[in-house]
Amino acid sequence: MKTYRDITTIQATAILISTIIGVGVLPLPLFAVRAAETGAPMATLVAMLVAFAGLFLVTKLGMRFPQVSFVRLSELIVGRWIAAVGSASLIVFFSVLTALAAREFGTVVVTSVLKNTPIEVTVVVMLLLALLSARADINAFAYMHLFYLPIVLFPAIVIVVLSLKNSNILYLLPVFGNERPRFLDGVSTITALFQGYFVMSLVIPHMQRPRKAMLASVFGIAIAGGLYLLTVVAVVAVFGPMETQNLLWPTLELAKTTALPANVLERLDAAFLSIWVTAVFTTLMSSYYLAVNGLKELFRLHDHKLFTFFLLPIIFAIAMAPSNVLHLYEIIKIVGRIGLLLTIVYPGLLLAVAAIRGIRGKEA
Repeated sequence: MKTYRDITTIQATAILISTIIGVGVLPLPLFAVRAAETGAPMATLVAMLVAFAGLFLVTKLGMRFPQVSFVRLSELIVGRWIAAVGSASLIVFFSVLTALAAREFGTVVVTSVLKNTPIEVTVVVMLLLALLSARADINAFAYMHLFYLPIVLFPAIVIVVLSLKNSNILYLLPVFGNERPRFLDGVSTITALFQGYFVMSLVIPHMQRPRKAMLASVFGIAIAGGLYLLTVVAVVAVFGPMETQNLLWPTLELAKTTALPANVLERLDAAFLSIWVTAVFTTLMSSYYLAVNGLKELFRLHDHKLFTFFLLPIIFAIAMAPSNVLHLYEIIKIVGRIGLLLTIVYPGLLLAVAAIRGIRGKEA
């Protein structure tokens, strides 16, 4: 497999961060509070550690085979036909993930901003943006993530930090929460929001220094997870666990209660939504790219552009399948948990088999 090693460690980190931070930032505090009430930050932290375990396995696997894609390395480890089943499952998973994220985006937009716009319009516009961006090569893909990261990350941190002036520390006690029987259920749901980390399997074969992939992974998950954790802390500290459970998108409500110093802007929800739209775009671009690139590798083609338009009607049909927002989130929970088997267990099994058989790729 011929690769172009142009992606730096900083670009790899940026890709990971902007892929993880996405549409899930809005309902994240609700999922965490339903799982552990005041222990919502602890549930988020545990989910972050579980996600890092999956990222660690994906990164170690990529570093072991630094010159080939995930599809090709799985074929080297377990054979072409067995690997084809796993690769096809991953392609289907990321296609469905793209569809559900696009539908969630459309739901938020038509509910909060464009109330007279059909949801089909907002969904298809975002999918077209992701499609056109996914047609780019890996270098343009990396540059887009690096360009948009500061636009998403720094304003989001500022908004969350400013909201803490309205916080009440008592809302965060006890630290481990009260609803422990639902703790693990909530952790699995939150962990599913981090599954964009699988993009590292796409990035590593193109890195200038694949040996530094683990460094990029550690910084990426720490920054993205840190923002998620800070968001949950801020929401729970401002609204309290009981009130948070009554909010469909607590993070958006947090932005509405936040103002700039001297009341330059009394509400930051409009600014936050513009940042969130950018974050959704980068996440959808990555999941779409993972799906079409996986198809390219599976069918041994040299270009992935053929599949970008092919997947669009399929993804759009899946996106419009949920009947309402509650049905949508139920499907997201189920798909996310199934995805944990593909993004954590499957790479772990491949890494174990490769270690037992002593298989290792050529050094970059």
